[in-house]
Amino acid sequence: MSVMAHEPLSPGDHDVLLESFLALDTPEGFRAELIDGEIVVTPPPGSRHEKNIGRIVWQIAQKSSTDFEYLPNKGLYVPSATPGRSERMIPDATFAPAGLGIFDNDDSWIPADGIAMVVEVTSSRAERDRVDKRHGYARAEIPLYLLVDREKETATLFAAPADGDYHRVAWVPFGDVLSIPKPFDIDLDTSQLV
Repeated sequence: MSVMAHEPLSPGDHDVLLESFLALDTPEGFRAELIDGEIVVTPPPGSRHEKNIGRIVWQIAQKSSTDFEYLPNKGLYVPSATPGRSERMIPDATFAPAGLGIFDNDDSWIPADGIAMVVEVTSSRAERDRVDKRHGYARAEIPLYLLVDREKETATLFAAPADGDYHRVAWVPFGDVLSIPKPFDIDLDTSQLV
């Protein structure tokens, strides 16, 4: 379910949209995001979706020589394509190097500064993860964005963010190994992704 603005927003309209977004009382387990001028409300994810996240987190914990803190569904402030505005996105998984204290406060929303990688696993509106979130995370200069595309059965790593997009892309079909560079420095086995 999403609430969409069908006409371009004026600066005052954006303020009303942001206030409405912040005032939402979403049901338990649901999450609300503000993406490209749209309030997007998504239901709790299915088990296969969460299974993919678990398999990725486990491999990073087992294989990476760098210690990471991981949070599921962490709210991030992300710069908007419209100057002076920000979006609010919630990745399926967010990783930051341990010891930086990025997750030490109890705020629902935090800046993306210091985040090493975000992960999204596609659901019913895969195009949002493939395009809108990719650009948002690049604008926030998050170094790595891992997209597990269940429809295409691929794992794609976006790197080198600049000018609102990622400029290096590596992908593999499920079953192959995807190299995730430093600070992770691991070969992600995608054979168990579903």
